[in-house]
Amino acid sequence: MGRTSDAKIRLIEAVIELIWTGSYGSTSVDQICERAGVKKGSFYHFFESKTDLALTGIDHSWKEHRRELDQTFSPVVPPLERILNCFRNFRQEQEDLQKKHGRVLGCPIHSLGAEVSTVDDRLRNKLQEILSQFILYYECAIRDASAQGLIKADDPTALARIIFAYSEGLLLHARMWNDLSYLDEFESGAMIILGVSRPNSKAKPAKKKAKAFSAISN
Repeated sequence: MGRTSDAKIRLIEAVIELIWTGSYGSTSVDQICERAGVKKGSFYHFFESKTDLALTGIDHSWKEHRRELDQTFSPVVPPLERILNCFRNFRQEQEDLQKKHGRVLGCPIHSLGAEVSTVDDRLRNKLQEILSQFILYYECAIRDASAQGLIKADDPTALARIIFAYSEGLLLHARMWNDLSYLDEFESGAMIILGVSRPNSKAKPAKKKAKAFSAISN
C-alpha cells in the first residue's frame, strides 16, 4: 500500500513541476511518468487523463500553499505586514526556484490559466476557484487595515483584486524577462496602491531598471 500511495504522490508532484517549468500543452503523459519514475499502466490506474491528474495536482498544491497563507495572513500579524510578508515570500520562492531551475518561473496558477482558459473548462473553473480564495486573504487584510485607520478602503473587495492583479503582473513580467529585479517593486508599489504615504519600515525600496524591454535570457 505504501508503494501505491508513493507512486500517486510522485505523479502529482511531477505534473506540477513539468507544467510550471514548461507548459501544460507540452507536457505529455509519457514525460510525467518518466519524471515520476512510474509506469504508464500505473498512471491510468490512478487517473483517467492528464487533465484529471492536473486537477488533483492543483488541489494538492493549493492545500499546501493555504497552510502557508494561513500563517502569513494570521490575524495576530498587523494587516499591512500580512500583505508585505506575502510579497516577500513570493520573492524568496522565486529566488529559490531560479537557483533550482535556472529561470524565474512566476505564478503557476496564472501561467496555467492563461494557457488553458479558452480550451479546458474544467481546469479554468478550478483555477478561478483557487484565485477567488486567494484574493480573500488580501481582502481580509485590507478590511482590517481600514478598520484600524491605516488606510482608506471604500471598496476592500475591489482593492484586493487590484493588489492581487498588481502582484501577479510583476510575477508574469519576471517570468517573461527571466529577471527577478521586476519583483523589487512589490512592496513600494503595493503601498502606493493602498494609499500609504510612507512604506512600512521593513519595506525595501524598488530598484530602478533601465531595461524595460530587454531580451529574454536563455
